[in-house]
Amino acid sequence: MERVFEELVLEFMRSLDMLGRKKRTREEAVAKARNERLSSAVPFCMQVSCNDARNGMQGCRTAPDISSREMRDSARDSVQAIEENLGTASKKLTPKAIGNNILNYLSGSMAPLIPVLMCAGLFKTVDVILGPTMAGVVSETSDIYILMNMLYDAAFYFLPIYLSYNAAKNIDVTPVLGTFMEGILIDPAMIQMAQDGAAFSVYGILCIPGNYTQSVIPILLSVWAMRYIERFFKKVIPDTLTTVFAPFLTMAAAVPASLCLLAPLGSWLGGCLAGLFAFLGTSGGIVAVIGGGLLAALWLPMVVSGMHIALIMIAIANFMATGSDSFILVVTTVSIWAAYGREVATWLRLRDEKEKSMALGYAISNMVGGVGEPFIYGMMFRYRRLFPCLMAGSFIAGAIAIALGVTVYVAGGASNVLNVLVFVGGSTSNLVNMGISASAGFVTSFILTFMFGFTKDELEYGPAQERA
Repeated sequence: MERVFEELVLEFMRSLDMLGRKKRTREEAVAKARNERLSSAVPFCMQVSCNDARNGMQGCRTAPDISSREMRDSARDSVQAIEENLGTASKKLTPKAIGNNILNYLSGSMAPLIPVLMCAGLFKTVDVILGPTMAGVVSETSDIYILMNMLYDAAFYFLPIYLSYNAAKNIDVTPVLGTFMEGILIDPAMIQMAQDGAAFSVYGILCIPGNYTQSVIPILLSVWAMRYIERFFKKVIPDTLTTVFAPFLTMAAAVPASLCLLAPLGSWLGGCLAGLFAFLGTSGGIVAVIGGGLLAALWLPMVVSGMHIALIMIAIANFMATGSDSFILVVTTVSIWAAYGREVATWLRLRDEKEKSMALGYAISNMVGGVGEPFIYGMMFRYRRLFPCLMAGSFIAGAIAIALGVTVYVAGGASNVLNVLVFVGGSTSNLVNMGISASAGFVTSFILTFMFGFTKDELEYGPAQERA
């Protein structure tokens, strides 16, 4: 009984010690790293020869000891590395550093999804090839055609859920909590309230319900906020209570931040861009030409962020009213050909056989299947010079298309090379002018990518961030 009582007293004292723990200082982190480094060297010095044991000897022969000087040097090097890493966090943020941090966050969140996107893209490619628009082997009502579409839709409809897990894992948020947050954003009740325009509040705070099923910015912003919220609660809550209360309090605080501020912010940004480009499209003259070029150049970032949805809605509404479109659908379609030029140039320029194979697969997926995400996340976020190369080619294609008065006569056409068919319906010159603008974008993007898309170092050793 006395021993049990003593153990209970010790456990109580340990709990009190945990309740009173303080924030670990920089010196404590360095000291811990030094101790761990030294302790890790001891087992190495105490290694035994298992051959002696197998030979039936009573004891084992120790391995040669490492000198104390070597251990001190090793520990010093480790401490210096820790200090350098700790110091990195306190570096002054510059616009370039902020941009790199954003790209690293995006690439780190999206890159693990490449196998899913590539797989879905190939299913879509097979569907397009066998479908009525090309080979005509299967009809739109056949089971195989429907199945291929299901496999493709399962990847892209639920993409924000997959993304939420990776985004959370990328910045040290509990991954399932990130997935939980995205589940809240795309909950059927939320979607229904958005469709009905119903009023809603979170803890009495006004919330504007939205449909976030095809958006990535809302969840990326939400997970980013959760990083600081969860870190705070894990710091102030005793270890004995963290498992239960840290997730609960994190979500309790993150939900209003997401539903009432961050998620609507992403949709609002998309709406602002949509309104801007709608204005540019109706202005005419040089304003419309420049606006068409800007829209084409910014189309890729808008698609990546999910902010293109509002713009597409405006384009479809205009098409339903007039039977054609001479701005949004035009520039977004011709800009795809600039992407083709970028992909072909990347395939030809890369030296590593594995990288070339990946680039070719991504190009086929986009040109035939109409799926560009694998190349975006598999190549562009890794070789970041590809962004300005593509944007320049897209600008040229969009500006020329508007200057030549190109018009789209079919809404919802193919997103692969068959997109040329959406321009059939008017005069022959309309199709010719589309070809001119698309070719200009393709050639511009191809040349820029081939000449400036990669540094010599990247061609030789791959992306710099992957070698760190």
